Amino acid sequence: MSERIRGVLAPVVTPFKADLAPDSQRFIAHCKWLLSQNCGLAVFGTNSEANSLSMEERAMLLDELVAAGVDPSRMMPGTGCCSITETVKLTKQAVGNGCAGVLMLPPFYYKDVGEEGLYRYFSEVVQRVGDARLKIYLYHIPPVAVVGITPKLVERLLAAYPDAIAGMKDSSGDWNNTKTFLDAFVARSARPVEDSPWRAPTARAVADSPCRARTFDVFVGSESFLLANMRNGGVGTISATANVNPATIHKLYQHWNTADDADQQQSKLNVVRDVFSKKYSMIAALKQAIAIYADDPAWRTVRPPLVELTPEQAKTLATELKAIGFEMPLETKK
Repeated sequence: MSERIRGVLAPVVTPFKADLAPDSQRFIAHCKWLLSQNCGLAVFGTNSEANSLSMEERAMLLDELVAAGVDPSRMMPGTGCCSITETVKLTKQAVGNGCAGVLMLPPFYYKDVGEEGLYRYFSEVVQRVGDARLKIYLYHIPPVAVVGITPKLVERLLAAYPDAIAGMKDSSGDWNNTKTFLDAFVARSARPVEDSPWRAPTARAVADSPCRARTFDVFVGSESFLLANMRNGGVGTISATANVNPATIHKLYQHWNTADDADQQQSKLNVVRDVFSKKYSMIAALKQAIAIYADDPAWRTVRPPLVELTPEQAKTLATELKAIGFEMPLETKK
């Protein structure tokens, strides 16, 4: 696709039935609501409980989304698995359905792997998918995966596959780490390539050399860093709380450089995120909030090993959300 996906995306939470099977009806409805709030769909991300889903379940849900008329150009499915063959199958499906890109974890089971092993993994995936439409967004989430993405790895992949390696999601929670990638790979200045052994060419450097320009888009994994990311050349956020607060996050994304109160908007977003992240399991809290505002208790269900909030925690969450004036304009259950 010629136009890159950007803005606010949600790692869409996956609803489950009482028997723990994915609930495609609720899933599709939530995805459509997110789109109505100017929020893209990073289905099968961390907060989607993706690694608690089988490859077949992910494939089924994606096909059902497309069949339901959900726009694939607004989707960035998570396709990264420890198995190259599973990653390739899921990625081919996403590309074939016209998805804007795929969010790809590194293989995360073996922890002491180096740059060469990760390079070979991603290289193998690109070559086996073998489709010019492929756009990979590398997923850096060391608090969970432990295995991470380094600037040197990105530089090698961009040199080999400049069209397929589209960007990254940085869920390190460390702004300095995000800034390192932005400074290295977002072409905003005229610094020469020689400034760093892993710095991508800038616009001027490319113009003065036979090298072809490369675009590398950086998303932050929390809206807490959204304003800083946009001010430094980033393209948006893929954030858990976009599941429940999408329109307000999108407002800051849309007006970050024109609103007089951008810093205040950022502070308000941080307050909402803190409610969900400081005391509770994020996934359980997000699902509990949807259950509250949709008047649909079925949304509380998570797959083991995760557990739902206790009744006391659920009551406290509802009280805290009310105290900060939080609203979620969902259609209530009929």
